[in-house]
Amino acid sequence: MSAQKKRPTSVVGALFGFVGFSALAGLLVTIGVTPALAVSSVTASSSIGIFEGLPEFISIGQLQQRNTLYGKSNGHQVPFATVYSQNRVNLTWDQVSINLKHAVVAGEDRRFYQHGGVDLTSIVRAGVGSVAGGLGDSGGGSTLTMQLVRNIRLAEAQDIKDPKKQAAAIKDAKEVTVSRKLQEMKFAIGLEKKYTKDQILLAYLNIAYFGDATYGVQAAAQHYYDKSAKDLSPTEAASLIAIVQYPESRDLSTPKNYKNNVARRNVILKAMNAQGYISDAVLKAGLAKKVGTSVHLTPAVQGCAAVTAGGAQQFCDYVTSPDMIKSYAFLGSTEEKREAAWKTGGYKVFTTINLDLTANAKGKIDQYAPATETRFPLGGVVDSVEPGTGRVIVMTQNKNLTTDNKASTTGPTTYLNYSVDEKYGASKGFQVGSTYKPFTLIDWLDKGHGLNELVNATPRPFPTMTIDGVQQSTVSGEAPSGYTPKNDEGYISGYMTVARATAASVNVAYADMAQQLDLADIKNVAQSLGVHRADGTKLQDNFSSFLGTNEIAPLTMATAYAGIANKGVFCESIVVDKVRAPNGKTIAGQPKSCKQAIDPDVAATAIQALQGVFQAGGTASGALPDSQPTFGKTGTTNDADQIWLNGSTTALTTVTWMGDTSGNHNSLRQYAGPSGQLYSLSRSSLFRDIEAVNNTVYSGTAFPTPTGNLVQGTGVNVPTVTGSDVDSAKNLLSGVGLTYVDGGSQESDLPAGQVTATNPTAGSLVPDGSSVTVYTSDGSKSAEVPSVSGKSYEDATNDLEDAGFTNVSVKYAQGDDDQKCDVISSDPGDGTSASKDTTITLTVNGGKDGRDPGNCS
Repeated sequence: MSAQKKRPTSVVGALFGFVGFSALAGLLVTIGVTPALAVSSVTASSSIGIFEGLPEFISIGQLQQRNTLYGKSNGHQVPFATVYSQNRVNLTWDQVSINLKHAVVAGEDRRFYQHGGVDLTSIVRAGVGSVAGGLGDSGGGSTLTMQLVRNIRLAEAQDIKDPKKQAAAIKDAKEVTVSRKLQEMKFAIGLEKKYTKDQILLAYLNIAYFGDATYGVQAAAQHYYDKSAKDLSPTEAASLIAIVQYPESRDLSTPKNYKNNVARRNVILKAMNAQGYISDAVLKAGLAKKVGTSVHLTPAVQGCAAVTAGGAQQFCDYVTSPDMIKSYAFLGSTEEKREAAWKTGGYKVFTTINLDLTANAKGKIDQYAPATETRFPLGGVVDSVEPGTGRVIVMTQNKNLTTDNKASTTGPTTYLNYSVDEKYGASKGFQVGSTYKPFTLIDWLDKGHGLNELVNATPRPFPTMTIDGVQQSTVSGEAPSGYTPKNDEGYISGYMTVARATAASVNVAYADMAQQLDLADIKNVAQSLGVHRADGTKLQDNFSSFLGTNEIAPLTMATAYAGIANKGVFCESIVVDKVRAPNGKTIAGQPKSCKQAIDPDVAATAIQALQGVFQAGGTASGALPDSQPTFGKTGTTNDADQIWLNGSTTALTTVTWMGDTSGNHNSLRQYAGPSGQLYSLSRSSLFRDIEAVNNTVYSGTAFPTPTGNLVQGTGVNVPTVTGSDVDSAKNLLSGVGLTYVDGGSQESDLPAGQVTATNPTAGSLVPDGSSVTVYTSDGSKSAEVPSVSGKSYEDATNDLEDAGFTNVSVKYAQGDDDQKCDVISSDPGDGTSASKDTTITLTVNGGKDGRDPGNCS
């Protein structure tokens, strides 16, 4: 940014230099010799007219400098990232070595404290020097104040957004013409009236360009000597000031510049000695010192790709992304002001990240989803959000950050931030699979249904679904019978409770729920919890949307689950707690923005069901490191190319994701990681290892207990209709709001046509309006007991056998001796319908003593 002095190299240039600078000298003499009076002088000369028409003042303003991000580590706020447009640290005088002050005055403007911004003697000498082909040591008569003017104009030019206008402004600021010199002179006089000498000198030291993308003496001291500007020796100070006239040929970034730097350094050292700033001994030692022995080149480390704090690169990239900068109200009232303030810099930004937990998460995602996977591009993410605030505590991924947006994403680095929306990190999100099911569950509960209600998990077509109040056909050329989802575990079918369907993540059971709801309402539930597509398009509510077909960013899912954990209160994610402005004032960061998205009792009931995911029989059993209450949900896409496990305590919500980022749908059920375990099976171990550390810092408590009837719901108990006829069963089911479905006949010991069973069974709780399948007897296992009373025992048993009854028992009773062995009665009785397997008990006459005569058979 600092303007380099250029020497006229031609005869014409030399002549111009002589005439031009002589005119300026004459001008100042004409005006009144004293530059301080020039501002208010008036003459008739054309030069004076030009001078008079210029603005009087230019402001030093706020110079561009570094922004620093802070995060928490071991309970303390520590810096972890430096981001800037220009590598500069603005210093106060107590942070600057007196040797620098002496070096810059002696080397650049020895009469600095005597002139009023314009040094007439130097201008005249420069004019004479131009005849000899140069502008003299004073660089064309430019005082430090005039050089500061030129640098301020360059700084202002570089803030112009339009590339063409910026280039023109930079050229205008650097141009060596009489009119430009006039401008610099008048602005310099204005600066001298507005600021003290020390303020001007300090501004010059802070603004000057020291080569190799380094601005200001502090950044230069750090870059070239690895020390503070406060600690520079006279020789080091002189060597730095030697750079400013010709940075490209005198900076210390390469040994080939050392010779040029030493030549100018020695001139400055001699001037410092002549003015009494250093002793003869110091001068002698300085002249003898080889510049290379002091140089300790320290590369300027800036930008998020340079962050060394474990796993924090993507978080840094998110915090400093252009769209995030535009959203920070603490930087200004408009987007333009915010961008300008951030570019100017000097902010200390205290972020929400916990660097220790992030480093742990980074180590685990690298272990379970290594970026070195070569068979397909494997991505992996861990995001943690604090319920109740939305503060992002962890954001990391398996691939390190590169700033090259053309770099291949198949290697160990990527410019994509998988955690966030496309506008913040260029990633378009991922299908979330069954981690979307809690939004269906919430809508189910909100409509008055319960966890104990039964839903049908039997795979079958769903020919209609309701969207925005309209029942729509799902039949198409690809689905001639209608939408037909499959259960991930093919053996699952039949009725089950919603609680069980949630823990086991049964797709068709959730399709049964979705068919009884409105897909638009499910979408609205998701949106109320902040869910949106990562690419910025509208959230879809198509026939399969309830199974997680929308592409969503992991951070979005984390904030949604945090909203459920926070008694249904959703808080937008925030990443900045507070900021220390360049003026030292501490101001608030992003404000907390929360709203009641879902009913607290609905949230508590949903959590109760979602805790089953981590219990025996749940899809994430074994994923918890301790007994802290945790709810969550697994998710797997149809091709198993995206694998999720989201979980939350009351204190912290964590989302883990692994997936193929190529779009080729490589199944994570087909590839094993370094441990030999399939990637798809490792999510529980990954989550457990992360939570084992997270829970030591963020300790959760018990979730609220549901207080309403949502566990049971407002469903209907299936009445007992077994043994009744079909018409009676239809009437009874219809009377309680259920629909009769003929299940056909089945083998039964009941008479043909009587109800043998229902599905769901009697007593089951089902949603109002549910269908109940009724099965009737085909009569194949029943018969009518023949009339055997009064017959001989032998005839009776023969008749029973002929009727199909083979199980006969006998008991004897008192009677007439002449009727011994005659059947008195049967149980079941004559003419009764009974199962052929039923034991028929015959009561037989045993004579007066009622005992077996011994010859009845």
